[in-house]
Order: sequence, then C-alpha cells, then structure tokens
Amino acid sequence: MPRQPDPQLEQRILDAACRLWKRGGQKALTMRAVAKSASTTTPTVYERYRDRDDILRAIRKQARAELLGAISGARTLGEMGRRYLEFALHRSNAYEVLFDRIGQPPNVNEPWPTFNLFLQRLAQRLGGSPRDHSRLMLSLWALMHGTALLIIRGRFHGPVRTQMSHACSDAFEAIVSVAETRKMRFSGPKWPSRLILGEGKRPPGRRTGVEPRALSKKAGKRRR
Repeated sequence: MPRQPDPQLEQRILDAACRLWKRGGQKALTMRAVAKSASTTTPTVYERYRDRDDILRAIRKQARAELLGAISGARTLGEMGRRYLEFALHRSNAYEVLFDRIGQPPNVNEPWPTFNLFLQRLAQRLGGSPRDHSRLMLSLWALMHGTALLIIRGRFHGPVRTQMSHACSDAFEAIVSVAETRKMRFSGPKWPSRLILGEGKRPPGRRTGVEPRALSKKAGKRRR
C-alpha cells in the first residue's frame, strides 16, 4: 500500500528551519539539519525547496501573510499596534527570520504588506496620502519592532513583559495623537521623494529614482 502524503510536512520543515536559524543563524540552516529537525529525509526537503534561501523565502512569505492577517481585522491603529506586538511575541522564530537583513536586497525590494496597511490607516486618520506618513510609520515601526526584540531576546516574562507591552501601546498612541495635532516635528533631512518603502517591485521609471508622474510631464514637454 503506497505511503500517504504528510499534509503537515512542509509546515514541519519551515518550523524546523526557524528553530535552527534562531539557534545559529544561516550557518546552522543546512538542508540536512532541517531534515533531521523536521523528522524527514534530506531528499524530501530538496523535493520541496531548492536550497536554504528558498526555505527562508518561504518562511518570510508565510510570516508576512500571517502577520497581515493578525492585524487586518483591527478597528483602530492602536489595536493594530497591539496585535503586531502580540504576533511578534507568539511567533518569535518566524518573526525574527522575517526581519533579518530586511534592509538589504532582495528583501528591501520585496512588498511589506503590513507596513503598507499601517500607512493606509494612518492616511485615513490623519489625512493625506499613505506616502505622506512614511517617516511617521518608521517611528511607529521602530517602536514596535524594538519592543518586540527587547522582550524576545531579553527573555522578559511576567510583570515586566506586561509593562513593556503596555508601555509600547501607550507610546504608539501618543505618537499618533501628536501627529494628529500637526505639531509633530521630524529632525534631519526631508523625506526624499525617491525613497519608497515596502511597495515591492517598482515600475521601470522608479528604478532610476524618477516618479512616473515626472516622467509623463517630461514626455509631454518633448511632444510639444
């Protein structure tokens, strides 16, 4: 009688890869080690994933979808922030893999659906377009992500962990409230128009840092 396929196998492989990555980074993430940790064989892992990078891509894709699902039903920005932190703490292995080297290609050029959803909700509350709030969103993201990693890597538990979570939520709401009064000030240079985060693959015009609207204006001038 032929062996029945294991419906949980791919998830076991991804979970095993997350555990190995957290213990020793990419060096620990060999196909053989993943197979052993997932209680399967190395050829079986190769049947599903080409290499270590393919596994990491699958982890990030799944984590993005799960994180987006966790915050999508929130009614307020504050609730979105709380759900974000809860996801990071309960799915810490996948969460850390998701944001490892996110600022480097190809990760920086991939879509960040959670970041974009926050931007949309900020625009709904504060007015303007989502891109108008990129700098504000970076502040909120740094707050949530920093709190999550401090709790995860610091291994905080009990009352301290609870207080840190609430402190993050309070600061999140305070920052948005200040932005709502139009009294929030940002230091440093103005946000560059060509700096676009989290929107995935860009149209050809944006690869050179030129907005499509600007390109169309130039084209119009040439036609005249």
